[in-house]
Amino acid sequence: MNEIKTMTQDGRCPGISYTDMLNGDTRTPPDYLFEESTIDMGNEPLSVEPYISEEFAALEREKMWPNVWLFAAREDEMPDPGDTVVFEIAGKSFLLIRQKDGSVRGFYNACLHRGRKLRTECGPSVQLRCPFHGFTWRNDGGLKEIPSEWDFEHLKDKNMNLPEARIELWQGFVMLTENHDLPDFKSWLGPAASHYERYDFENRYTGMWVQKRIPANWKATAEAFMEAWHSIVTHPQLLPFLGDANTRYDLIGDHFNRAITPSGVLSPHMKGKDSNYVLSKMNEFSGGADADTNRRFAAGDNPGDFDAADPLGARKVLAEAGRKGFAEQYGYDYSEASDSEILDNFTYNIFPNFAPWIGFLPTLVYRWLPDETPDSCVMEIRLLFPTPKGEKRPRAVEKTFIPDDEPFAWAANIMGPQLANVFDQDMANLPHVQTGMKSMKDGLMELGSYQDSRVRHFQTTLKKYIDGELPAAT
Repeated sequence: MNEIKTMTQDGRCPGISYTDMLNGDTRTPPDYLFEESTIDMGNEPLSVEPYISEEFAALEREKMWPNVWLFAAREDEMPDPGDTVVFEIAGKSFLLIRQKDGSVRGFYNACLHRGRKLRTECGPSVQLRCPFHGFTWRNDGGLKEIPSEWDFEHLKDKNMNLPEARIELWQGFVMLTENHDLPDFKSWLGPAASHYERYDFENRYTGMWVQKRIPANWKATAEAFMEAWHSIVTHPQLLPFLGDANTRYDLIGDHFNRAITPSGVLSPHMKGKDSNYVLSKMNEFSGGADADTNRRFAAGDNPGDFDAADPLGARKVLAEAGRKGFAEQYGYDYSEASDSEILDNFTYNIFPNFAPWIGFLPTLVYRWLPDETPDSCVMEIRLLFPTPKGEKRPRAVEKTFIPDDEPFAWAANIMGPQLANVFDQDMANLPHVQTGMKSMKDGLMELGSYQDSRVRHFQTTLKKYIDGELPAAT
């Protein structure tokens, strides 16, 4: 391994960089984790109008949402022919239906007679029969029956198939767009699409799934998860084992950015603690009541000999515990998995509202859905678990919607109390972000140059859609 160097980089937190940590791994990480990509985003303040304005939300509905690839479902929600998912976003409703040949098709969820939604709930479909007058379509979208057909002679030679959105299957995700001229999803996303191949996402299943309405704009809520440095105040319990200010932020193309936050290391905001302290605090957090949603393994009471003065000492011990724990749990060989892939937080964001993390551990996936007004949204959190070796991929668990007047802790038995507490800490800020933005005298937010760079990148891409620069003409 290369020697670890401690240095101060312009605009970066003093101390060990994330790339230095990669060089200190006990296994060689994949090349794409070393690749740093920054784009000069400038330092101009950002307007709060996109977060609070109904006029801006209308522009999003017109110019952005129909022209991007959207995460509509996981394939494990709909493994069998006839399985149907109702996907709704920005005032539109779609039906995703598994076909007999294994493909997935997506239809606009509206009867061509009077516009009544054909389905309002997910579940198996034998056919699509409108509950209003009985117009009926087959699962492939072809018209099957018109009641009182004698009154519709004028439709005899008209194409009455259900209109379709465009669907692509990628790594077990069902991706949808209304724009049939966009590049295929992987080309649209760019190089990051290949980062998922190492982790067999197609064979993962949704093992934890919650949704909650948040009293804040969907962008403000998404941006709360685009940087890690809020941990010093919002998540102080994580500082003993989370390198919050060591996070590396990468901006790639228009539709992708990421934050990589190291785990198993002391936060730069804490001083005078060695790796024994990091190890003990990580062990406290990683076990107990969160065992069913465990994303990391405690090192146990006998971690063996390691150098407590090594800032990466606890990280190495915890990574080895993870390799052994995941091998026992899932039956795969993790012996060559790097420390980073076993431990770290890879917060990958795919524009506009989709954050599927990577790594060998059970993987978080976020999705933010706009609500009826700019002042609220629905946040979805999933954990994707590897299917144990030799077993059939399980069907996704049922989605749990947390009542509006309840915290994430209401679902602590589903999420695990530690994870639920982290999200409740985040949500404690967001209602006051939304109301606070409306109170700003000049309506301008001053962002950091580096640690807030993903927010600037996201807003820059959004503006390109609103201004008509994207989608690019084919």
